[in-house]
Amino acid sequence: MSVDTAEGTAEPTRLARRITGPLLFLFILGDVLGAGIYALMGELSSEVGGVLWAPMTVALGLALLTAGSYAELVTKYPRAGGAAVFAERAFGKPLISFLVGFSMLAAGVTSAAGLALAFSGDYLATFVDVPVALAAVVFLALVACLNARGISESLKTNVVMTAIELSGLVLVIAVVAMMVGRGDGEVSRVTEFPDGTTPALAILGGAILAYYSFVGFETSANVVEEIRDPRRVYPRALFGALITAGVVYALVGLASAIAVPTDELSQSSGPLLDVVAASGAAVPDWLFSLIALIAVANGALLTMIMASRLTFGMSDQGLLPSVFARVLPNRRTPWVAIVATTAVAMALTLVGDLSMLAETVVLLLLVVFLSANVSVLVLRRDHVEQDHFRVWTFVPVLGIASCLLLLTQQTAKVWLLAAALLAVGVVLYLLAKRFGGHGVQDTGDAAPSRSE
Repeated sequence: MSVDTAEGTAEPTRLARRITGPLLFLFILGDVLGAGIYALMGELSSEVGGVLWAPMTVALGLALLTAGSYAELVTKYPRAGGAAVFAERAFGKPLISFLVGFSMLAAGVTSAAGLALAFSGDYLATFVDVPVALAAVVFLALVACLNARGISESLKTNVVMTAIELSGLVLVIAVVAMMVGRGDGEVSRVTEFPDGTTPALAILGGAILAYYSFVGFETSANVVEEIRDPRRVYPRALFGALITAGVVYALVGLASAIAVPTDELSQSSGPLLDVVAASGAAVPDWLFSLIALIAVANGALLTMIMASRLTFGMSDQGLLPSVFARVLPNRRTPWVAIVATTAVAMALTLVGDLSMLAETVVLLLLVVFLSANVSVLVLRRDHVEQDHFRVWTFVPVLGIASCLLLLTQQTAKVWLLAAALLAVGVVLYLLAKRFGGHGVQDTGDAAPSRSE
C-alpha cells in the first residue's frame, strides 16, 4: 500500500477546512470507542468464555478490510457523501447511489436515536429522574446546537469526551493489572472456552458480535471536505484510530476475564463496573455511570455530525433536494441538514425499540460496506491525476466476503425492517426527483467564514 506524503493543495470546498490530523484521529477513535464496549463483555463471555481478546482481534481484522477500501476511495474522491458518492461513480445509477447513501443516513440517524435512549435511561437515572422520552429529545436538541455551531467546536468537544471515555477503559486495564500484581485474579481464564463449544466457531460467533464495536469509522468519510490535506492525513488517522481501539478492546477483554469468573460476567448488564469492583480498587459506582454517559453523548455527537454532512453531500450531488445543501453564512455549517436529521432522530426515540434499532444499524452498515468494497474494485479503471492511497487488491475482495458472511447472521425480522426502511428511501427518492429542485442553491454559502 502507498500513500501520498506531499502536503498538496486541498480541493476547493464550500465547507471550512478546520480538521487537522490529530482532530481526525480523535474523531474516528471517539466514534469507534462508543458505549457498546461498556456492556459488550458480558455478551461476549456467553460466546467465548474467557477468550474475550480473540473475537476482538478477529473483528478488528474484519473492520480493517473495509477501512482499506475507504482509505483508497476517500483519498481518491475527497468529497462529502461517503459511500453514496463512491457508488455513483462506480455504478452510474443514481438510484443505487441514493439507496447506499440512504442506508448510511438511516443507520446514522437510527443509531443516534438509540444512543439518545441509552443516555436518557438508567445511566442518567443515577443522577436525575426524568422521563426518558423528554430527556432524549432535549439531549438531541443540545447535540444539534453544538453541531450547528461548527465542526471545530464539535471536534474540540470530542477531544475532551474521547479522553474521558478512553480513560475509563484504561482505568479498567490498570486496576486489573494491579490486581494481578498482588497475586489475585485468575489468568488461566483467558484461554478457557465454555464447555461443549468448538473454539473456532465460538470465536467467529463472538467476532460477529464484537464487530459492532468497530463500526463508526465510516462516518469520517462524510467530513472529508473539512479535513486539511485529506490525502495525506486520512489514511494515517483511520488506521491509527482503528488499531488503537482494537488494542484497548483486547486489553479490556483480558482484564475482564482475569477479574471476574465467566459465568458471572456473562450474566452482568454492567460488566466493566463488576470488573472494577472485583479488582478491589476504590472507584465509586457513580464514576462509571458518568463515564458511560459521556461515551454515549460523544457517540451521538459524532453520529449526528456524520448524518448532517451526509445529507449535505447527497444534496450537493443531486440525490436529495437542494434545500439540504444550505449552510449558515457565517458558521458555514449545513443547518437545514442538521435540523432535518435531528427531527427524524427525535421521532425515532418516541417509537423505536433500542435493541431492534441497534440490530438494524448493523445490517444497514453492512450494505454500505459491501457497496464500498465493490466500488473500490470497479473504480480501479478510473484514473485521477492526483496521488492517492491504494490498497492491495485482495483487501476489498476479502472485505466483500466478510460483509456477506456477517449479513448471513442477521435475523429475518431485522431483514424485514431494513427492507421497509429502504422501501421508504425509494419513495423519498422518487418524490425528490419529481418535485425537488436539485443542484446547489445560492444561499450565501460563499460568504467569508468568521474566524474562530
